[in-house]
Parts: sequence; structure tokens; C-alpha cells
Amino acid sequence: AVIHNMNPRNLWRRKKNLASKGFGHGGDVSKFVPDGYKVKGTSTLTDAAGKTKLQWVKTDVDADRQLEMMQTAVKALCADIKPVDPVSGPNVCYKNLLNLYTVSDFHLGMMACEEEGGADFDVKIAEELFDRWFMQSLKSAPEAETAVISLLGDTLHYDSLKPTTVESGHVLAADTRYFRMIEIVMRMTRKAVDLALKRHPKVHIVISQGNHDPASSLWITQALTLLYENEPRLTIDKSPDVFKMYRHGETVLFFHHGHRVRFDQIESVMISKFRRDFGETTYSYCHVGHLHHQKIVESRNMIVEQHRTLAAKDEYASSGGWMSGRSSN
Repeated sequence: AVIHNMNPRNLWRRKKNLASKGFGHGGDVSKFVPDGYKVKGTSTLTDAAGKTKLQWVKTDVDADRQLEMMQTAVKALCADIKPVDPVSGPNVCYKNLLNLYTVSDFHLGMMACEEEGGADFDVKIAEELFDRWFMQSLKSAPEAETAVISLLGDTLHYDSLKPTTVESGHVLAADTRYFRMIEIVMRMTRKAVDLALKRHPKVHIVISQGNHDPASSLWITQALTLLYENEPRLTIDKSPDVFKMYRHGETVLFFHHGHRVRFDQIESVMISKFRRDFGETTYSYCHVGHLHHQKIVESRNMIVEQHRTLAAKDEYASSGGWMSGRSSN
């Protein structure tokens, strides 16, 4: 670090990055590593003279590179999206009213079965459940001028071609392939948006990043933005920030999946990040998910609500003793 005039931590990070590309493993081994993977280590067999006779290259998933590849693919996919034509909205509504439709931790792509202590759940059941819930919610809700559709994170069960969690690499119980999840989630969300546009003069979409789908939440947002770019009555929160906000008159709504900040700290974080909007409004509500059980706390500043999930319990949740009910609102 002294020789290169660098901070030791930065030097360590650079060495780690070079090692993942094959440098420092004794010869150029990068050519043996497919794109999207990194060098984890090597085992070398040498003769008595020290000459390499055989070498085994150990690889692992390169999450950063796979995210970069996925974002590139999403841009290419979205380039061919044909925007839909605007649709007409209702003639009668309560102009000062807002309806919030929240779906948290839906985990599309998860496989669960009743025998393991929960209920049957797969992509077919999930899509039918989402459609029925949303149609019933629209039917039951008042005729508000504005609707906010909040997908509060973990809409998809996993975030890449491999059914594992992004940060810990835990293997997940998956029902289908990733490309099928893309097809289903786009069909689900488009149907929900189209129904909301027929019911409400104004529709706003907030898609939060979860710990299961941080990259997917970004491309879903981008795809919907391009799909509805000709619809003047629809707005979408395109911010990549994990903390989001929507202001409606004297009320401000905050959204965060709940995986980055503890429940008892989310209030102070939202006030700090959105200081002006909090100060200029009278009522504040914050919505989080992540833990799959309901919790509502009211303080001097705002009401913070943690939402349940519509998804069934998989084997992991059932064996862990998490017995919260299933709901959405």
C-alpha cells in the first residue's frame, strides 16, 4: 500500500477484483472462465522441476457481472417494446381521494406444497391469486381520482438464472425458469395497470427493490415506463433508490421493502431523506414488508405499517415456525 501510495482497503479490493479475473493464479486462466463467472481458486499439479502439468480452475458466480449482463439484456429487450395506446378513464370520481393498492413479498416463482405445513403455491396459482385479488380490490375500493399501485419488494422469488438469493446465495424452492417469471410478471402487472386506468383518472406506480429481486425490480420499472410512455394519466417512480415517496395533498406516503433498515429506524430515515415533503405535509404513512407479518406502529411523526404477504409458506418459512396470516391491502 505504501509503495503504490494507496489506501490498504482499496489495494485489497483491487487485488480481489484482479484475482476474480484470473490474475495471480499462475498463468492466464481467465480464458477458461465463462462470462458471468469469476475465478474462485486454482489447484495446480507440478512435476519435480516445478513445471505445471495439470491445473484445475475453480469458478463461482460473479454477481456484479451478471447484474451488468442482465441490465444490458433488459435495455435490448425494452428497445422493441411498442407503447400501448391511451385508454379512457371514468367520468365520476372523488377528486381529493387516493386509493393505495399494496402487494408485498409476492414471491412469484416460489414453489410450496401443503404437505410441508403451508399451502400449494406455484406460478399458476400465484397469477390467478394476484388477478383475483386486484380485481376484487378495485371493485371494493371507492371511486378515487388517484390510485397508487405499490409492489413493495420481493415481487419475484429470485433474481437471476439460478434460483438463489442475491447476497447469501441460499438455494430457493423454485417452480419455474426465469424467462417464464418475466413473462408472467409482465402480464400480471400490465393487467393490473390497465384495470386501474379504467377505474381511476390518475395512476402512479411504485416498485420497490427487495432482497430477492433488486435487479428485477429495476427492469420491471423500466419496461412499464416504456410500455406506457404514451399514457398521460400514468406516472411511474423511476428512482433507483430503495427509499421511495409519493405526495398527495396534505399526505405523504413512504415506501421501503424493509431489508436495509430496521423497522424501528425507518421513520427517522424517511424524515431525513425526504425532509421537505415531510415538513410541508400534515399526514405521513410509511409502508414496509420483508418479514411477512403485520405490524403497525404510530408515533408522533407517522404511522409505519409492515405488510403481510399473499404468498403461501414455503418449507423454509413453515419449518421456521413463521405462522402469520396471508393478506394484502
